Amino acid sequence: MALFGLSRAAFDEPLLRGYGLLMRLPRTSDFEAWARLREESRDYLEPWEPLWPEDDLTRPAFRRRLRRYASELADDQTVPFFIFREDGRLIGGLTMANIRRGVAQSCTIGYWIGQAHAGQGHMTNAVRLACRYGFDTLRFHRIEAACIPENEGSRRVLEKAGFRREGYAREYLCIAGKWQDHLLHALLPEDLTA
Repeated sequence: MALFGLSRAAFDEPLLRGYGLLMRLPRTSDFEAWARLREESRDYLEPWEPLWPEDDLTRPAFRRRLRRYASELADDQTVPFFIFREDGRLIGGLTMANIRRGVAQSCTIGYWIGQAHAGQGHMTNAVRLACRYGFDTLRFHRIEAACIPENEGSRRVLEKAGFRREGYAREYLCIAGKWQDHLLHALLPEDLTA
């Protein structure tokens, strides 16, 4: 194993539990719950996400998404999670993407939660679980996140999890069909809150 590499075992079906949540890789069998949650939350989610393709909530699009996740996971580029309550209900998703190894040992997280589950602390706890896994198992030194300044919910999630604001990036990402400014945040292992 290279100094900064990981064994494949580090990526074998990660299963994270805590705070009344379960996080795991997306599966084909998740399609109906995922499509229903995304459709029910569409108006809530669209202002904070890239434009949804016309066929986004279809089974073929979901299969393409899973193939992309599998490829990026195998290439140590992305670790995608679906987030479930203990009762098995899907409530959202979180992705650790743009993984950089070598001297960086970092990634960027992005996340979404269904509208009915927002504001209850679930996403803050999911971020904590994923970041602990990122530091302890994937051996990241730094985890980054960006959010639109007006997205108060996302800002609160990051702050509660221990992320520190480090900058402001003009026209950073194309969200809701236009280039938008973002607040840049980062977390080091010692910053992570319980």
